[in-house]
Amino acid sequence: MTLIQSISGIRGTIGGTVGDNLTPQDVVKFAAAFGMWILEKNESPKVVIGRDARPSGELVTQLVSSTLRSLGIHVIDLGLSTTPTVEYAVKHEEAAGGIVITASHNPGNWNALKLLNESGEVLTEKQGSQVNKYTKNSKLRFAEYKKLGSYTLDKDNEALKRHIDAILALPLVNKEAIAKRNFKVVVDAVNSSGGIAVPMLLEALGVTQVTKLFCEPNGNFPHNPEPLPENLTFISSEIERGHYDLGIVVDPDVDRLCFIKEDGIAFGEEYTLVAVADYVLKHTPGNTVSNLSSTRALRDITEKAGQKYVASPVGEAHVVAAMKKNKAVIGGEGNGGVIYPELQYGRDALVGIALFLSHLALYGKQVSMLRGTYPQYQISKNKIELTDDIDADAVILELQKRYSKQPINSEDGVKIEFDQEWVQLRKSNTEPIIRIYSESSSMATADHLAKKIMGDLREILETINANLPR
Repeated sequence: MTLIQSISGIRGTIGGTVGDNLTPQDVVKFAAAFGMWILEKNESPKVVIGRDARPSGELVTQLVSSTLRSLGIHVIDLGLSTTPTVEYAVKHEEAAGGIVITASHNPGNWNALKLLNESGEVLTEKQGSQVNKYTKNSKLRFAEYKKLGSYTLDKDNEALKRHIDAILALPLVNKEAIAKRNFKVVVDAVNSSGGIAVPMLLEALGVTQVTKLFCEPNGNFPHNPEPLPENLTFISSEIERGHYDLGIVVDPDVDRLCFIKEDGIAFGEEYTLVAVADYVLKHTPGNTVSNLSSTRALRDITEKAGQKYVASPVGEAHVVAAMKKNKAVIGGEGNGGVIYPELQYGRDALVGIALFLSHLALYGKQVSMLRGTYPQYQISKNKIELTDDIDADAVILELQKRYSKQPINSEDGVKIEFDQEWVQLRKSNTEPIIRIYSESSSMATADHLAKKIMGDLREILETINANLPR
């Protein structure tokens, strides 16, 4: 498996050969590159690190910590933590940056270094490029023995408690209304750090009836950790049997969030942000942002509220940049990522839970009824695996030519609009695939549109392959 390097870090599968997988040598190389970038601007810096529960996490953490300390950087290790908690801790500790050891929704054989700047935000494209320059530097300079960095281990989940306290202090988080509703909730935390964080948050919000599924943070993912409906059949069955008000599902590092309705049917990961944004807009008028692959439902509710919606390229850094530029009060991504700048500019499932429960509590009815108040769109999500001989950019460009008469946005891959429907193709930043997303008012139409585009792609690939030299 080839290592995948992006502006926000590096990820790959554990084991194998150097340069083709995430081996100890690759971990040290990229941790050192990040450390050197940190040292450019800071004489005696601190860096916050934390990890999800996947089996390789402790080993990778030790490598990262030792590398940073050998550069003279002081390390604050949160241990088992969440991505948004590390982000919040960077600001609290006034650190120079952070590293989250997590491969997010990828399977357990993957791991990654997710890099954060001094604001606790994923690196901008410029910052990522600066870090990547150091990966090519074979003359890294390490600290003398008297100037090695110190190490501090966060104890008793103090960083997580501060993060939760900050969420509870937000004006739109209505703890009293949540407690009064006496919600019965079931949580699936895929046996990662959400198994600690989500129940702790719910208890702090006054939710006393909580059933835990896969909340033991041992890293043994019981199902594919990406929080999509097809991976959530167990919690859906539990809800059908147990008369719950709501199901809550997070990914391994707790920056993606989805809900299951009281009938056992998914609320829709695309609608996590829509519902939270609806609540925020009702109390805080302002603009919204999501990426080009997200449902147009956010645009609909934003414009209905008399505000401006902006679409950004895919990627948290791009969404954050657009939010800052347009002074958005809420934003995120259709994968269940909620970014609430009142707390911080980072995807945060915990603040998403608190805002959604506040919304639901004040709404006073069932989750399915709340879902029915939003525009009804369906997104078909597909992908095509890439091989080394496929030029994804050339394939996407050729498809764009075929549909040149339609409205097209080529800011991120290519997005083609057909009246109220659209399809987008883009290369993944984290996997060797082309993602094909299509949206319509019905899943049948969205699937049909996706199949038509995928058929076009296959024709293009066959033509390209036929012209390759033998």
